[in-house]
Amino acid sequence: MPTATSPAPRKAGRPRADALRNRERIVTAARDMFVEHGPDVPLDEIARRAGVGNATVYRNFPDRDALVREVLCSVMDRTAEAAEVALAETGDAFTALEHFVHAAADERISALCPMVSSTFDKHHPDLEAARERVEQLVEALMGRAMAAGQLRPDVGVGDLMIVAAQLSRPPAGTDCLVGDRFVHRHLQLFLDGLRAPARSALPGRAVTVRELRES
Repeated sequence: MPTATSPAPRKAGRPRADALRNRERIVTAARDMFVEHGPDVPLDEIARRAGVGNATVYRNFPDRDALVREVLCSVMDRTAEAAEVALAETGDAFTALEHFVHAAADERISALCPMVSSTFDKHHPDLEAARERVEQLVEALMGRAMAAGQLRPDVGVGDLMIVAAQLSRPPAGTDCLVGDRFVHRHLQLFLDGLRAPARSALPGRAVTVRELRES
């Protein structure tokens, strides 16, 4: 039992607030540096930007794959939150879809895709859960706009996710931040092409989530 002068024991299994803040700073710094410099940025540089020691990084993330996975899950969670905000909108269904697509582009998830190398566990349970949550919410957003007669019926969740990712990824050989100023302009051109009634027939068929995963 603790004496009157000894501190009460801290409950096990509950991270301290400062530990949680440090972890969040590391993930934020890693996300920004992965986007700016690619997946091979030294972990020491990430620690420096996060304002923590190298030991703190390794205590939270034993290897690079663990940090990459946390960054990807964090970005997908924020993307899912943007979809939930859009679904909560009570106005025009297509406008809500537009708001989500632009918010998702700001998360720069497409710029993080190259980090998933052949040695990376793409089917880790945390990644699978985060991915499925995003896909279900996007499907709900698109379904609502389609039911309202505002979204062309020959597109699927895979179509939206592929094109949004492609348009928000900077062209090869260009600086990420330079390409940013064109992203929302080109996304809006794409979104206008999704409106019903369609001006033309699309070749092929709507891309499903299953096809997107298998491609």
